[in-house]
Amino acid sequence: MMEKLLGKTLDELKEVCKESGLPIYNASQIAQWLYSKHVSSFNEMTNLSLKTRAYLSEHYAIGAEMPLTSALSKDGTRKYLFPTNTSKYVEAVMIPEEDRATLCVSSQAGCKMGCKFCMTGRQGFKGNLDVAEILSQFFYIDEADKLTNAVFMGMGEPLDNIPAVMRAIEVLTAKWGCGWSPKRITLSSIGVNRLVEGDEKSPLEQFLDGCKAHLAISMHNPFPAERMEIMPSEKLFGIDKTLEIIKRYDFTGQRRVSFEYIMFDGLNDTKRHADAIISKLRGLECRVNLIRFHNIGDTKFITSKESVIEKFMSRLNNAGITATVRASRGEDIAAACGMLSGQKEKSDE
Repeated sequence: MMEKLLGKTLDELKEVCKESGLPIYNASQIAQWLYSKHVSSFNEMTNLSLKTRAYLSEHYAIGAEMPLTSALSKDGTRKYLFPTNTSKYVEAVMIPEEDRATLCVSSQAGCKMGCKFCMTGRQGFKGNLDVAEILSQFFYIDEADKLTNAVFMGMGEPLDNIPAVMRAIEVLTAKWGCGWSPKRITLSSIGVNRLVEGDEKSPLEQFLDGCKAHLAISMHNPFPAERMEIMPSEKLFGIDKTLEIIKRYDFTGQRRVSFEYIMFDGLNDTKRHADAIISKLRGLECRVNLIRFHNIGDTKFITSKESVIEKFMSRLNNAGITATVRASRGEDIAAACGMLSGQKEKSDE
């Protein structure tokens, strides 16, 4: 397999040029074609000589992955299905809203975390995406030039694939890349807070120290024992340890931390749960996003009643914890993570 250029930094592209005997200034031209113009072939790099394009085509691959199909919701949400190096599929979802166009991007095929309410978690882990596969979700969809925001909230646990995710964020925010403000990016995680062998910091700390993008933590239950019942990863990556790390950082400025909380009827939507959230988050500048559960079929979980969600939200707000209810999008196109890819994999069997 040829080495991919998509995802390389400007310095790495300069090294490619140096090793290939090409002028160093070609690196900036290549970066512009990759990250500003989103080309998928070397032939499109028309300010490079034919000889240079031929050499690059022979020795390198751009790394572009094109979507196989897409589905459009009646609310304007569009879900794309992409192939991966694992021979499996991942999804990216473009969500339009007034003057915003947000891409929900995947970082893994499947997931190790095994959350019982998540279709991706049911699929098991199939493999990490490389940085080119992550960036392809941004660059090769119809709305690529209209995107205003991104959330690493699709298939997989982003902090379980920290090298590729951090490189993708670097490309998106660097001047030689897409030039986005990190304020346009949010990473959602269950909270991977343990050291990986050979590293001095946990993936959560690497993210918080390595960029200024926003953070969203999937809480879903404030009580560790109850959280473990629906999120087995609590055993390794406890919510209390995650909060301990987060409280070391400053979120009083432009960077935000929020907590995702799917509302399950009779499971995590009581006054006891609301009061525990208030206690755990007291003093932390943050937001709680309450989420209606999208039914994924063959599950005991059902979403909380609207009146319960409203009461839960009011209790948090009255205690000084900013809470909102996230609008449901794309339910008519199976927009819950993992549903479209699961359907595709079944059709391939």
